[in-house]
Amino acid sequence: MLAAIQLFLDVAAAGSFTAVSRRQDLAVSSITRKIDALEADLGIRLFVRSSRAILLTDAGQEFLPRAQRLVAEMQEARHVLADLHADPSGLLSVTVPAAFGRRHVVPALPAFLAAYPLIEVEMHVSDQRVDLAAQRADVAIRIGVLPDSELVATRLAPVRRLACASPAYLARHGVPQVPQDLLSHNCLSYASTPLPTGWWRFPETAGRAALPVRGSLRTDDTETLLEAALAGVGIVHLASWLVGEAVRDGRLVSLFPQPASATTAAARHLSSGGSDIHAVRLPGRSHTAKAQLFIAHLRQHIGEPPYWDRAS
Repeated sequence: MLAAIQLFLDVAAAGSFTAVSRRQDLAVSSITRKIDALEADLGIRLFVRSSRAILLTDAGQEFLPRAQRLVAEMQEARHVLADLHADPSGLLSVTVPAAFGRRHVVPALPAFLAAYPLIEVEMHVSDQRVDLAAQRADVAIRIGVLPDSELVATRLAPVRRLACASPAYLARHGVPQVPQDLLSHNCLSYASTPLPTGWWRFPETAGRAALPVRGSLRTDDTETLLEAALAGVGIVHLASWLVGEAVRDGRLVSLFPQPASATTAAARHLSSGGSDIHAVRLPGRSHTAKAQLFIAHLRQHIGEPPYWDRAS
């Protein structure tokens, strides 16, 4: 049946029995019989056939994405089973956001490469969102709310935002006691309209809307915000994976502290805008086993809760 489903996908893509016949060196009558048998087995008509065109029926349109997933999952299963009998080897292409990659993915690489010496990692560090199919990337790290797609996503960690300032800034301007106090402070913000979800939102805020903070610096680079906060310019509201080390070392002070382990799921969802850190991959790729090993290694390296939240 899987062969017939693949043939259905080929005909749907080509819009022609004849074109598929030429490509696969099959008789048109053979293709027709296999599609007829598939329709009989499913109990539906998949195509409207005429002398001018082959079009999908409504049922065919509904079946199309399911057929694509079935074929992709079977291909992936074959790759995984084949890889069980061989040591993982060859190239693994990974794309990571710049700041997160440098801080949390690169430190995990030495142990991974030592554990799997036949694997070579090609890492692309960029804040541009990469099309995995177009770039032939095996794994991508994504931060934020994931849109619906065919990608297989593995959650690595939640995004937890902390309002922070340097001890020098707080000594000059005082320590805000509640989130509303931020309205009278110099708050350094992300230059984006609208502001990304989760920024300047707190469980204690009335209506749980983003606070309309103001400040002397706006930028589209979170590392610039971090450096400005370390220099005592103002208060930032950044992800704990970015500021956790500075909080642990005392270079920044976390305002309105609430331990990650004590934070309710609802509060975490609110402050992060429901976003998480995921590793995503395409199903049905020949590098599936290597990708799964790399993702499992990252999950173990990060831990639960993430090590940066334990530190901060």
